[in-house]
Amino acid sequence: MKESKIVLITEDETSLREALHEKLVNEGLIVFDAKNGEEGLEIALREHPDLILADILMPKMDGITMLKRIREDEWGRAVKFIILTNVTDIDEISTAVKLAEINNHESFEYLIKADIKMADVVDKVKGKLDMK
Repeated sequence: MKESKIVLITEDETSLREALHEKLVNEGLIVFDAKNGEEGLEIALREHPDLILADILMPKMDGITMLKRIREDEWGRAVKFIILTNVTDIDEISTAVKLAEINNHESFEYLIKADIKMADVVDKVKGKLDMK
């Protein structure tokens, strides 16, 4: 039997986090949730998900700091990461892209919440996990 892929959603907006959780579970994924970057980092380092979906602006630890800390871990250098945020600041985007370059661009994507539908997010996750 094929092993299920694991996704971590790190998002402080409860309704979005819950909607993404439900959609991804319905796709057959194992899903962990975190409501801030601190929780996300803890879960990521413990569970080693195949993909992390994270917001940038979150309480306790922002998504960029979380990504930096994950990339410091040997496992974390290769984990697939999707930033899903409303931050459009070019400096924030640049910082995120530079972190992605630690391994390769295939392991990273940056999506603007306002520009993308839930089904598109699910498709991006499935594509990153080679589930299409």
